[in-house]
Amino acid sequence: MTDKAQAANATAKWTERPYHRRWLWQQADGLFDFFQHQAVNAKGGFNDLDKAGKPLNPEGQVRGIHSTARMIHCFAIGSLLGRPGADDIVDHGMSYLWDRHRDGKNGGYFWTLGNDGPADSSKQGYGHAFVLLAASSAKTVGHPLADRMLADVTEILNEKFWEPHHGAIAEEFNADWSPIDGGSYRGQNSNMHLTEALMAAFEVTGERAYLDKAESIADLVIRRSAGSVGWRVAEHFDRDWTLDKNYRGNEMFRPSGTTPGHWLEWARLVLQLWSLGGKRHDWMPEAAKGLFSQSMVLGWDDKKGGFFYTLDWEDTPAKREKLWWPVCEGAGAAHFLNEHAPSAFHETSYRKIWNSVATAFLDHENGGWHEELTEDLRPANSIFPGKGDIYHALQACLIPLYPAEGSLTKMIQETGGKL
Repeated sequence: MTDKAQAANATAKWTERPYHRRWLWQQADGLFDFFQHQAVNAKGGFNDLDKAGKPLNPEGQVRGIHSTARMIHCFAIGSLLGRPGADDIVDHGMSYLWDRHRDGKNGGYFWTLGNDGPADSSKQGYGHAFVLLAASSAKTVGHPLADRMLADVTEILNEKFWEPHHGAIAEEFNADWSPIDGGSYRGQNSNMHLTEALMAAFEVTGERAYLDKAESIADLVIRRSAGSVGWRVAEHFDRDWTLDKNYRGNEMFRPSGTTPGHWLEWARLVLQLWSLGGKRHDWMPEAAKGLFSQSMVLGWDDKKGGFFYTLDWEDTPAKREKLWWPVCEGAGAAHFLNEHAPSAFHETSYRKIWNSVATAFLDHENGGWHEELTEDLRPANSIFPGKGDIYHALQACLIPLYPAEGSLTKMIQETGGKL
């Protein structure tokens, strides 16, 4: 191939090629098939699945609020696309959130539930962010509980979590709304997912207050914080939002050091926020490019492929596992950047990420995706016990099929789901 032909091939977008688009659609359809029936827990909520797609613990499954909310969001997407049975999944999840996760005494939503009630009755910002996303997505398909839940969780977020002097939310409370550990911790992860949910709520209501909060969080976490440390997203802070580089926490939700997957996630969210806000903030596209570039330079394993789970503050891989969700977020970020700042780097990165997914993360034997691989790309379960999540992989497959101007639900609605 000549140099000219190679250059042309590198800049021709895969997302414009019919075969690639069919391939992505087939992967999304396979994920719907994998999760739609086996994940439903007859006692409420949804099961985590093992590698073969069977419930990990059908009798004693502890159900996390984020898992329930993510299933609602994903099958609302399925409903918008016209998938039979998707509305039943949305209804099953919404009833569980409203009737079981919601605390009728103190308000708010419990973090985890067992068959007999709360397993962890704390009120987490991360969980409430996903309730807002679920309610917003359910509203797009006209679910009867959506407006009530949207109003309820918005009130809780405003009155209990939102800290106007910081322009972001506090992290966690006990069931009675007393602070956990004196309210000393602030985290970017919950605020990042709240940014996603606030944009979705803005799209379905038109209420500017949601978008204003999303822009406030992005300004704090990305422009000021990540911008001050070379477009590396800091994860952990004290109550005054002072960076805590020595924090050690839960390796699933609050891993120490930095997490390149979140740099990728923010790269997409910042561009989405920029678009929804009328492209007023010039810093946003520059931040998105910086976040994505840093993730590929520092987080990507050039020898074996995949993103290292975490880096230390010297930019050395710390937890060297390769998880599925960073490559998912990388695919979505690369698509958004290719639409708003097209370049050979963004296109070749997009291809590199999907090549890694096809080679290592797709479970061709059982269906679904391997959620965890070793550094050498072998299936593992040191952090994640099985296959508990459709959300990241489904969005990775579908986001590149639609315009990069808003949330997936909004784009599907506006296009009628046409590919």
